[in-house]
Amino acid sequence: MTRERALTLLRRFGPLALIVVLFVAAFASGLADHISLEELRARGAALQAFAREKPLLCVAIYLAIYVSSVAISLPGALILSLTGGFLFGPIGGGFAAVTGATGGSTITYLVFRTAFGDMLRRKPTAFLTKLEAGFKSDAFNYLLTLRLIPAFPLLVVNVAAGVMNIRARTFILASVLGMIPSSFVYAGIGAGLGHIFAKGGPVTLETLFSPRIYLPIIGMGVLAFLPPLWRHWRKGREIAPMNEK
Repeated sequence: MTRERALTLLRRFGPLALIVVLFVAAFASGLADHISLEELRARGAALQAFAREKPLLCVAIYLAIYVSSVAISLPGALILSLTGGFLFGPIGGGFAAVTGATGGSTITYLVFRTAFGDMLRRKPTAFLTKLEAGFKSDAFNYLLTLRLIPAFPLLVVNVAAGVMNIRARTFILASVLGMIPSSFVYAGIGAGLGHIFAKGGPVTLETLFSPRIYLPIIGMGVLAFLPPLWRHWRKGREIAPMNEK
């Protein structure tokens, strides 16, 4: 293998290999287990005191953890969004969560666009083929819809966007706008965790969330999907008379 070829492979797959190593290390070391509500309850008072004493440093550490966790696909983005509200309040926590989620997602998107984009675009799976149709028709609105609906995992959307090679500006803008509603909702819930922890008893995600929280977010995702559906319907109506001729 020539030196140039080796450097090309390193540039293409090196970032992905680093992500895999960090992912394995996070689980092997037990670091991933610390992203939990129980850990937040146990260390909550100390963390809030640190956030009051050194707010800028606390925000920087929080963002580093959030971006890294999303970039290497650790489960726990929801917990981190709740933590943002717990530490910085519903507004500051919301902005911090959006920033962290977008930053980590952008890293994953760029890594997969570089490493596997060309190969998977040449031989796409059935799932990617379905996503490709949506991205090609209206990449911004399609990605915005996927971001607005919490049912779609961050990793799946990030990888699909990278493989489909959508523009970075489109990816970042749609990601920011699409994750704002859920991030601020989660941060708002996180801001009230102190009172919930003080009551004692077990605290789980199931006890924090209810249909009245998820349904409005899903509704926003459906509304965001209406414009591309309308354009698709109008295009079909315009093509139909031409086919009849």
